[in-house]
Amino acid sequence: MTKDGQRRLWQAAACLLCAGANWRYGSALWGTEFEGGSFTGRLLDLQVIADMLFLLGLPLTFFFRRVAAGSILVASLLCLPLYLFFTAPGPIRNIVGGEWKGRLVANYTWDWWTIAGMLTVVIAAIISFRNLVNPAEEASASK
Repeated sequence: MTKDGQRRLWQAAACLLCAGANWRYGSALWGTEFEGGSFTGRLLDLQVIADMLFLLGLPLTFFFRRVAAGSILVASLLCLPLYLFFTAPGPIRNIVGGEWKGRLVANYTWDWWTIAGMLTVVIAAIISFRNLVNPAEEASASK
């Protein structure tokens, strides 16, 4: 397998992993009060857009690797605020301000699904960034 083919497979695998983790994480929030909040509802909307971009980036990876890398990179940045909100609710509330229905239990929390989602997003962003900024390898692989 060529180096370009390996990069495409790694990018597709990272994209699929992120889409799965994002879907699993966000599907539990639909139909709850979280969806109707003025701030939290927007976070959930960003996560849905990120899911769509991940799913768009998956088939694009095999035809237009750099376009897919851009899509995956944008999707990674869009779903990161939701993960940060659940990991550091105290600092996020201080930044955003406003009234919140629930009281703050802890400034920082540890949830395995949140950490796994953040890890998959970081891995996908790194792989996509490398595919986006290294067009010379793509040209040398086709020779």
